[in-house]
Amino acid sequence: MTEDAVRDGVLSRRAFGGAVLALGGAVMIGSVPGAAAAPGPGDAGPGGSGPGDAEPGPRWAGPGRTARRTTLRRGSAERAGLLPAHLDRLVTDAEAFLAPSPTHPWYAGAVLLAGRGGTVALHRPIGSAVRYSAYDEKTDTGVELPPGERIPMTEDTVFDLASVSKLFTSILAVQQIERGALELEAKVTAYLPEFGGGGKQDVTVRQLLTHTSGFRSWIPLYREPTREGRLRLLWGEKPAHPPGSAYLYSDLNLISLQLILEEITARGLDTLLHDEITAPLGMHRTRFNPPLSWRPGIAATEDARSPWSGLDRGMVWGEVHDENAHAMGGVAGHAGVFSRAWDLAVLARTLLNGGAYGRARILSPDSVDLMFTDFNTAFPGDEHGLGFELHQHWYMGAMATPRTAGHTGFTGTSLVLDPTTDAFLIVLGNSVHPVRSWRSGSAPRVAAANHLARAVPVRPARGRTAWFSGMASATTATLTLPQVTGAAHLECALWWDTEPGADTVALEASVDGGSNWRTVPFATERRTERPTKHGTDYRPEHRTEHPTGTVGGWSGRVWHTVSAPLPGMPALLRWRYTTNQRYVGRGVYVDGLRLLDGAGLPVFDEARPADGARIESNGWTRSAD
Repeated sequence: MTEDAVRDGVLSRRAFGGAVLALGGAVMIGSVPGAAAAPGPGDAGPGGSGPGDAEPGPRWAGPGRTARRTTLRRGSAERAGLLPAHLDRLVTDAEAFLAPSPTHPWYAGAVLLAGRGGTVALHRPIGSAVRYSAYDEKTDTGVELPPGERIPMTEDTVFDLASVSKLFTSILAVQQIERGALELEAKVTAYLPEFGGGGKQDVTVRQLLTHTSGFRSWIPLYREPTREGRLRLLWGEKPAHPPGSAYLYSDLNLISLQLILEEITARGLDTLLHDEITAPLGMHRTRFNPPLSWRPGIAATEDARSPWSGLDRGMVWGEVHDENAHAMGGVAGHAGVFSRAWDLAVLARTLLNGGAYGRARILSPDSVDLMFTDFNTAFPGDEHGLGFELHQHWYMGAMATPRTAGHTGFTGTSLVLDPTTDAFLIVLGNSVHPVRSWRSGSAPRVAAANHLARAVPVRPARGRTAWFSGMASATTATLTLPQVTGAAHLECALWWDTEPGADTVALEASVDGGSNWRTVPFATERRTERPTKHGTDYRPEHRTEHPTGTVGGWSGRVWHTVSAPLPGMPALLRWRYTTNQRYVGRGVYVDGLRLLDGAGLPVFDEARPADGARIESNGWTRSAD
């Protein structure tokens, strides 16, 4: 089952994610030069690391770039270049969702993993992997196992990844594109002639990877007892929209892609997964159809019975939860992969490295760039690379940027990768245990992502501290300068990252002592760091006018210089940051506030203690990140 189409497909993924939060609750493979051996993934102790692991920051930033082959090791938040207090809060908030949130627990347990660069700074299990034996629909309660029979979460607990499986299928497809066996813009019928039934003859491989094929969200393939019957349903399926005309997330896209891969390689998807991804990367706890011996270390999912499940299977534990994947023998392009947090961290690090990990390379940097590039510019809000979702605040929270990539799974899983800060976040929860109706939305994912985003420090533009707006939702924060005679111009440094189209920061002036405010137009210039032999030089570039006196959305997470001519009479000035009740970005920073007279001389400079003391803060704080 897909996360966005709960049964008869009602809510979009974005709206579904927000519902509960609002309640509070063709390229070639590059050669592989020699590299240091990778550590054994998931080893209890820290593994080896590539050079420079203590220097967080992107190792790869686009096509053609040579990526440093960073491998993972355990380490402190400080080693990862993260602020430890915010990682602590990540865990505290995650534990709160083990309690009613607001009516039932969001998950019975979870494994949290966060890191930056080559350092895993947080790897924490919480709650139970197996807590219930059944679900009692009459009382809407879970039948709890005796305490001695419950199984706690561990760092190595294996989860049914649900739709996060789509990322593996997508990577396998992009590998075949690299090798020339598959063409991104080719029609699917070039590989599967029967696919063209029902008006699907013009669907392309790219449209499968970006969910623009026109397929509806899903169909109950499990009702057909044979493979032939399931294929007949797929071949005859009529598009809900003309191909390429709309975005509609659909399991059928990745099931179709699976069939293409199996056709052009003459190998099953499970074999491809092992040979092309998990074996080269050492992901030894990632596979379809885990053996029975793994069962004690797997998180249980749902007491699957009608009417909430399409199949009556009882408590599903160690087998795939998704009904269609189950009917397909546990091996499906849209669901069915089982994995643990450390293995997914290896995958995350591989992609952030530009496709390499230790001595292994599974993709070229150009291919990773394609996977992290938005192909859905015609559908704002539904940004999508090849297989990866991009810039989705509804589960990426403040980690969301135009290049942030990830995916969620219906069972409660998620993976988020931010190339801008070289950070990665894995939240694996068993949120359909004991029943799927107990959870909705993505509040735990958003909370965790917000805390990891906040843990990435923002250095002040000058001095030791800068004013920070905070990251609270449904708030207004103001930073007010005093009324100064002779002030003709404002200059300062501004850093912003807000929820696009929703949260804004405004420069405002009042000439009547604060009773009425109007916005003040200003201009910004991006500050670019340039190393020199004497240190770092900051140069302004790309001047942009803001005639409305407001900015918002993505600014590149760098400082900008601000200049604004002021009203002809003495006025109060303030920065106002307003957020809505749903999601937030990383926030806003202001530094180096100065008011200049007509000759360009400072009549107010916050660097002067007496002037700085006159700034009135409401919701803004001094940050020494």
